Amino acid sequence: MTQTLKTKVLIIGAGTGGYVAGIRCGQLGLDTILVDGGDGLGGTCLNVGCIPSKAIIHAASKFETVARAADGGTLGITASKPAIDLAATVAWKDGIVRKLNGGVAALLKKAKVKVINGWAEFSDAKTCTVKTDDGDIAITAEHVILATGSEPVELPFLPFGGDVISSTEALALDKVPNRLVVVGGGYIGLELGIAYRKLGAEVAIVEMADRLLPLYDKALTDPVAKWLEKHGVELHLGAKAGSFEKGALNVTDKDGKALTLKADKVLVTVGRRPRTKGWGLENMGVAMAGPFVKIDDRCATSMRNVWAVGDLTGEPMLAHKGSAQGEVVAEIIAGHDKRFDPVTIAAVCFTEPEIVSAGLGPQEVEGRDDVITSVFPFMAIGRALAIEAGDDGGFVRVIASKTDHRILGIQAVGQHVSELSNSFAQMMEMGAVLEDVAGTIHVHPTLGEAFHEASLRALGHAIHI
Repeated sequence: MTQTLKTKVLIIGAGTGGYVAGIRCGQLGLDTILVDGGDGLGGTCLNVGCIPSKAIIHAASKFETVARAADGGTLGITASKPAIDLAATVAWKDGIVRKLNGGVAALLKKAKVKVINGWAEFSDAKTCTVKTDDGDIAITAEHVILATGSEPVELPFLPFGGDVISSTEALALDKVPNRLVVVGGGYIGLELGIAYRKLGAEVAIVEMADRLLPLYDKALTDPVAKWLEKHGVELHLGAKAGSFEKGALNVTDKDGKALTLKADKVLVTVGRRPRTKGWGLENMGVAMAGPFVKIDDRCATSMRNVWAVGDLTGEPMLAHKGSAQGEVVAEIIAGHDKRFDPVTIAAVCFTEPEIVSAGLGPQEVEGRDDVITSVFPFMAIGRALAIEAGDDGGFVRVIASKTDHRILGIQAVGQHVSELSNSFAQMMEMGAVLEDVAGTIHVHPTLGEAFHEASLRALGHAIHI
């Protein structure tokens, strides 16, 4: 027998966009049902993406530090040769995920959000049936928030399965592969490829573009390329991957020459696509923008009282974007006058070294004579040198208007620069000018001093260079 429920707000998808929308709806007193049919509470980010990948990356960096100490010593520290029990590392990572899952569940319960585990399928814009282990549940809602997220792109000639894996499987291996070939030189492939190189795997990267991380300018990516070269990562740029047969990946290099790369595992990271299939989107009558659901600055779709947030709505596919959209939609439904109109959404690559970008980059201002561009190297920052973060070519770059000094963009590359991303975004969101950063007393010794000095340099009077 089918159970029938009615609710004010129905949210499909429990990722960072969906569960945050649910919590905020609950806080605002809205009767809310959240349907979780994917990876679990927290979605891709918490379960098989952002959080577990950063845990593995952290463990890999710890392992590399001990390995360096065993290989002739570092910073006066020596150690015995380390070993990695990857299954134990993955179990530790899984413990972090479970803890965070429990935290999300507790927050939703506190907000009085009803969570249903099952797969929803819509028959029209406001009606769906959820298939659960205990039977079907028919739900009708006044408002629907679509937050179904995204999924890895599968190549037809390299289908996932066996030794051909996506990032999900790469975060759950029980041992380090002797040879790992990564297809795709974007941020996901590089983050995981670098982590596995630190853990001892021989790593090769196959990328169709003529350089890595093609969405970023070369100055930002050069320090990453230097790390890869220094650590023996094999790069095949301008190359095309083919089939995987008998433990080897077929590749065509930039000159059209056929190569075979031996591999224990082939990690395919050629992008992600919105999850639009299998839940009745075609029955909802919403307009599309290419592969994405089309929304306005209120995250409203073309169907009245149907909203969409997160990866489903297009680039940038970032967890923090989805969360911010989820909050906005909840407040709009509750009667608040809100818009999703950020000045910038900062993005981070957790490579070695890390990359941060917020606002306009050099590509967007190329040829303009009305901007100031200022770069300050970490090699001139005491804190960076003290934590071995100053010798990898890292820097902070500020781009500002020449006329009013309004900050238009900020980028950085270097160890631990992900922690500067919120300062960058905050300054831009507040409409800061160079004088605002210059006039803010920055704590010494910190990496953030490079932001201060870059702004001073743009004004013509950097102190420490």
